[in-house]
Amino acid sequence: MFQSIRVRKSQGTQFIPDPRQAVPLGFRGKPMIAQADCAPDCQRCVDACPSQAITLHPVQIDLGRCVLCGDCEPVCPSQKIRFNCDFKLASTARGGLTVSAARPDIDPVQVSAALHRRYGRSLKLRSVSAGGCNGCEMEINALGNVNFDLGRYGVEIVASPRHADALVLSGPITRNMAQALQICWDAMPEPRLLIAVGACAISGGLFADSDALDRSFLDRVTPDLYVPGCPAHPLTFISGILDLLGIAS
Repeated sequence: MFQSIRVRKSQGTQFIPDPRQAVPLGFRGKPMIAQADCAPDCQRCVDACPSQAITLHPVQIDLGRCVLCGDCEPVCPSQKIRFNCDFKLASTARGGLTVSAARPDIDPVQVSAALHRRYGRSLKLRSVSAGGCNGCEMEINALGNVNFDLGRYGVEIVASPRHADALVLSGPITRNMAQALQICWDAMPEPRLLIAVGACAISGGLFADSDALDRSFLDRVTPDLYVPGCPAHPLTFISGILDLLGIAS
């Protein structure tokens, strides 16, 4: 018993009182692009990027594609790209996920008064892994643990789509999961929300060019919230959903 108490004391407090004010040391978050000029004819960052998230002239990074691997940072001779630990990466607009030197900030989540009235005290989520690697799925599961405790805000993951207000999509949407995803969406009562979590869900990520995907679902349904990352950090999800619903910490 005393050993258990010593271990518990050494671990400190796991609970995060205010997830939107947390400082996740060691987390590779928002890319920052300096004003410095690139070296002549240099495209090392583009060549190093595994998900085609970087474009040049000007240098831009699409967080909907970026897997936050950081491979672009060390190869840049001009030290133009670096990453900080900012986890507030979510946006309600797909185009708002692109950053550059002239546009350093991600478009903020647009708070909806209508969503706050309807879901501000209770939001039920149904998670669907549409061919994911289980990285984002593990982080989604972590939303309910003692560290993040998303349930304190009335936001919970449920087992049935018939009980859900929002579908949390992870994975690139493989052909084998395309129909199951649509069935789940159709089973949800209206009004309903779609939350795309992770680079795979948002853009296809590393698998965007694979012929094993069927992303036609996103041609029919536009996400209400984009939560980038690979995997997406629970703090990114929490800050995004709380901002969307206008919930104060």
